[in-house]
Amino acid sequence: MSVSVPGDAASTVAYEPSDSVIANPQRGFYHHTTTHFNTAKPEQNTPLTEANLADLRSKGITQILRVVYLEDFAANPVLDERVLSQLQADYDTARAAGISVITRFAYVGDDGGATPPYGDAPLDIVLAHIKQLGPVLRANADVIPVVQNGFIGRWGEGYYTDHFVADPANPGVVTEQDWANRSAVTQALLDELPADRGVQVRTMATKQHLLNVPPAASSAVTAEQAFTDTPIARIGHHNDCFLSDYDDGGTYLSDPRTLDYEYLAADSVYVPVGGETCKVVPSRSEWETAAVELARYHYSYLNTDYNRLVLDSWGEPALAETAKRLGYRFVMESSTVTPAEDSVEVSLDIRNDGWAAPYLPRTAMLQLTGSDGTSVSVPFTSNADARHWLAGTTTTLSTTLSLSDPAIAALAEGSYSLSLALPSSDARTAGDPRFAVQAANLGTWNETDGTNALNQAVVVGPRPAAPSAAPAFAGAAVP
Repeated sequence: MSVSVPGDAASTVAYEPSDSVIANPQRGFYHHTTTHFNTAKPEQNTPLTEANLADLRSKGITQILRVVYLEDFAANPVLDERVLSQLQADYDTARAAGISVITRFAYVGDDGGATPPYGDAPLDIVLAHIKQLGPVLRANADVIPVVQNGFIGRWGEGYYTDHFVADPANPGVVTEQDWANRSAVTQALLDELPADRGVQVRTMATKQHLLNVPPAASSAVTAEQAFTDTPIARIGHHNDCFLSDYDDGGTYLSDPRTLDYEYLAADSVYVPVGGETCKVVPSRSEWETAAVELARYHYSYLNTDYNRLVLDSWGEPALAETAKRLGYRFVMESSTVTPAEDSVEVSLDIRNDGWAAPYLPRTAMLQLTGSDGTSVSVPFTSNADARHWLAGTTTTLSTTLSLSDPAIAALAEGSYSLSLALPSSDARTAGDPRFAVQAANLGTWNETDGTNALNQAVVVGPRPAAPSAAPAFAGAAVP
């Protein structure tokens, strides 16, 4: 095999950006769903259906929040098999529909009141339940992008609780022992999840107390700590009263609140952030404020169902921008294929126009596809981890194609088109194009195999007669 370079020159191709909303995984607006295990109200037990989830995907929604209420087990440490089997069935249904499931567990929801007893479970029962749920969560991590802390208080939001404050009648006062009990719940969830999955907490104070750090930007996860199997790297945030007031319904608890603002701005660069709007507050909930804070706090997702009064007040252009920019939005700028003496160098510039980077592992691959459909993928050797393609930055990916790579050497003679592939990192969904990432470009997406065409090619040619000649590749633009 040898190098064949049409024109004997490098080939550069530029790409046109798209203005469309891209239905990419683990980002964007989500749909809120619930199910209850409450024998007093069996009609509230609502398994997921593939038809409903397929309808969501047709509207560009790729993920749901699933709140699982365990009313029947608030005083029982042993979950019935029906809970675990239905949970497994829901994840199977979501996988079949190409939907991810942000997951939360709780014991009391809208049926609870604002005075005790509220109806949640004590620490020992919560920990027993987490231990039983762990195997199901691990087995279905491919469709679980993140688990919310849950369990404590009404809706699993940590406030109206019988057991995690010293005085349930005064739920705003949390003692050091209460914080320790809450930290035990968070740590138990982390222990049951795979190392590359995290937990979102309702307030920054929850993470700060677990780590024993003050509310300050200097306490946030750093680039060096990010994506490691440590609590600081695996705990994110969900604000379920976004834009309601200046502490967002007790989300920001520092004194002054600006300390938590600065902490979240820094922490959210590397951990998942999402939530829902809460109520119309004319001085705060308009688009002007929302646009600033969605970007500053690197929001990856937002509830499309609640509060519609707030969302609709932003107007259609703002909602369209939100749908585009929640999470990541990758735009390919240009690629260059350069022939070398014994190899071909490929580089690609890609820009992130979203408000956040991906928070799950995702490796950029260069796919080579022959005219007969045969393909092989090799990872880019520089900047391949998409979690580091931060909001507002442009990243250059590069790799060298050489016959020293067995996968390349095994290719038959011919021309191979090049594509960028960003598949799921999980084996069960790696081959599903619905869990792959589409770049926001015109005319590049292949929905059949979930790749982005670079409109470039490499040619594998016949080996020269001279035995000393070194084998290699050539790069050329696709005609």
